[in-house]
Amino acid sequence: MSGGYDLNLFASPPDCNFLCSVCHGVLKRPMRLPCSHIFCKKCILRWLARQKTCPCCRKEVKQKKMVHVNKLRRTIGRLEVKCKNAEAGCLVTCPLAHRRGHQDSCPFELMACPNEGCTARVPRGALAEHWQHCQRGAQQRCPLGCGAALGPVERARHNWYRERRDAWTQRQERSRTLVRGLLRRMRKVHRTTNLIRRQLAQLGDFLEEDDALLVGAPQGETEATPEGSIGAEVWGAQGQGTL
Repeated sequence: MSGGYDLNLFASPPDCNFLCSVCHGVLKRPMRLPCSHIFCKKCILRWLARQKTCPCCRKEVKQKKMVHVNKLRRTIGRLEVKCKNAEAGCLVTCPLAHRRGHQDSCPFELMACPNEGCTARVPRGALAEHWQHCQRGAQQRCPLGCGAALGPVERARHNWYRERRDAWTQRQERSRTLVRGLLRRMRKVHRTTNLIRRQLAQLGDFLEEDDALLVGAPQGETEATPEGSIGAEVWGAQGQGTL
């Protein structure tokens, strides 16, 4: 595999000084040997793995003496290149250093269909339409993890986090309603308890009055008892004398 950039990638033919003598492509991560010859890093390392000499002048090369040519690398990074999707219709050109950033937004870049089981690869610009009509997209699990089976239209509208938030709000409102009802019942029980306490106090007062009446009656009977006892004793004595 070539270590350099393909010549067809560039909008105009690059300078011959930017070419690698091993792969004949444009230098990628250029490395300078002690003999001043420059090669792609990947190309020269692969070459030195077979023989320890420069590919151009055949002088002996010690790998630790090779250096990166960063200035040349930055110069090559400013060369204008075509989008890799030029054959698909993309007309954009940009500096080589920015090529990857363009690919991340290029509408002609092929993308895999997100529907499970679909192996189609469609341009980024047509992905949304394909996704809506994909035969594999009839029913899929919610990607957020709620477990719901959703169709293409439902997936576009489905928001599990919002649904959980709304459900939590409704639950909180029901809880507040239950607490308010419980407080009303507790106040009613408190009033009933106070009423029963007052009635018990009144009943206690009534029972104390009855006890006073009951205690007063035996005292009158006790005062009459001594006279009756003396008469009984006199009668008993007379009866014994007669006998």
